[in-house]
Amino acid sequence: MSVLMKNYILPFMSSLVLSVVTAGAQSPDFAAYPSVDVFFLGEVHDNPTHHETQAQAVREIEPGAIVFEMLVPEQAAKITEALLQDPVALEAALGWNDSGWPDFAIYYPIFAAAGRADIYGAQVPRGAARDAVRHGDLSGALNGEAALYGLTEALPAEQQATREQMQMEAHCNALPEAMLPGMVAAQRLRDARLAQATVQAWAESGGPVVVITGNGHARTDWGAPSLLPDMLSSVSLGQLEAEPEGTQPYDIWVVTAPADREDPCAAFQ
Repeated sequence: MSVLMKNYILPFMSSLVLSVVTAGAQSPDFAAYPSVDVFFLGEVHDNPTHHETQAQAVREIEPGAIVFEMLVPEQAAKITEALLQDPVALEAALGWNDSGWPDFAIYYPIFAAAGRADIYGAQVPRGAARDAVRHGDLSGALNGEAALYGLTEALPAEQQATREQMQMEAHCNALPEAMLPGMVAAQRLRDARLAQATVQAWAESGGPVVVITGNGHARTDWGAPSLLPDMLSSVSLGQLEAEPEGTQPYDIWVVTAPADREDPCAAFQ
């Protein structure tokens, strides 16, 4: 296992196992945290409440940079201060309607809160993700930095099995088993790309850096936070839609009401 593949436990959090905010309670006060380099703000992608919490966190943290899982670098480069003030123009400039992500209206509050923060895109291009699913070979990814982010090493067998089972459940138990290793490889690639973009954002902006991403990538055990170098401290927020069981892989986790959505597995029944 690479030395980068580890969890980071901050000294100031030595007495904090989990901070929990349940539905209807006040959101975490990120301004109350000591100086931290990176804040991973997890989400369920289509939950508007989660994006409202992220936007409030951005206002409190006042980051030097924001990394979006939802944007490729070319999209992020189009964003200007003027566009941030115009949701219609920003949505058009990003080509959001063709991106496959949920309604831009629920993401816009985060952009509106960005202030003068530099915006970075960390989305893995579809072709690269597709190749990971088909072949599972990540050695050539990240412009020669695959080893730096743990992608040239096999996962421990227990973690591999756990993650394959999670992928199966996330896809309504409808995936062919042969696809599962590739699906895990694609997730590992996305984790690594988020970490890589975060390191770049911190180096170029001076931080702090906020990362907007799905809960799975915000996990401290094997997600993007676990891939950061020693020099960067991080805090990770998970936003859940149901009371979980057992220890959660986040520094802070909150439980909110679920989004109003159709059953995603109905088509497989």
